[in-house]
Amino acid sequence: MKRSPQVIPDPALPSSVTIYEVGPRDGLQNEDAIVPVETKAEFIRRLVAAGLQTVEVTSFVHPKWVPQLADAELLIDVLDLTMAPRMPVLVPNERGLDRALDKGIRDIAIFGSATETFAQRNLNRGLDEQYTMFEPVVARARDAGMRVRAYVSMCFGDPWEGDVPVDQVVSVGRRLFDLGCDELSLGDTIGVGTPGHVEALLGGFTEAGLRLDQLAMHFHDTYGQALSNAFTAMRLGVTTFDASAGGLGGCPYAESATGNLATEDLVWQLAGLGIDTGVDLEALVETSVWMAEQIGKPSASRVVAALAG
Repeated sequence: MKRSPQVIPDPALPSSVTIYEVGPRDGLQNEDAIVPVETKAEFIRRLVAAGLQTVEVTSFVHPKWVPQLADAELLIDVLDLTMAPRMPVLVPNERGLDRALDKGIRDIAIFGSATETFAQRNLNRGLDEQYTMFEPVVARARDAGMRVRAYVSMCFGDPWEGDVPVDQVVSVGRRLFDLGCDELSLGDTIGVGTPGHVEALLGGFTEAGLRLDQLAMHFHDTYGQALSNAFTAMRLGVTTFDASAGGLGGCPYAESATGNLATEDLVWQLAGLGIDTGVDLEALVETSVWMAEQIGKPSASRVVAALAG
């Protein structure tokens, strides 16, 4: 039987939440199989049709590092980038920005690190050197009228360095944001965060002068904490959450990282709280079931498994 959650609103929570869908980029970049361009395009079209207003479509990273996204230009060519209000792409450096500008992209994201080791492994730069790399990217993007988001990875823990001090994350995030970004996404890349840690980190950022409407949260579900962490952030006032349809994804540079917070699981929770997302959950589940068939493995989303079973 088709089910939907019983709605019991909480007046202390936001009335609406923005879901920043990362499945086509962050999700598919971690798949072993290379997904055809037309399949990716159809995935994106289905996500938009399900009501998602922001869908991150791809990354202009060098194919050597992420071969799954080597077809970025081809994908952009077959997409209508006006079909959703926001269809950002990730750009790692100025070369990536050049490619985005050539394709008329208006919405980009950069991807920084809160730790030295991950910066070296993912960016081939030191922690301090990353700002030098990103500064001209953000400046040129803003001059071109682009919207710019900054991701900060390893905010809650690092597989090589262990615990990451809150003040270190705040310092890195503040510096990235101050380059001229519109939004800062705080990533629990290996999924080790817990609600108290979320509260401490958000408190650090507000003390450093950032507003909660300038922050987004990006949780992974490695230890089953993604939904509780999202709920904690919501109670504190955060209204933008990254999620991936079907729980697709991980991190190609951090083997312990499993899938992102599943969009369906988040939508189910929000629906039960009476929080508007604009997402048609049934259509989204159908999309994730379809995508699971394309990549040959079941969806990691508990809600997809329950509703499609």
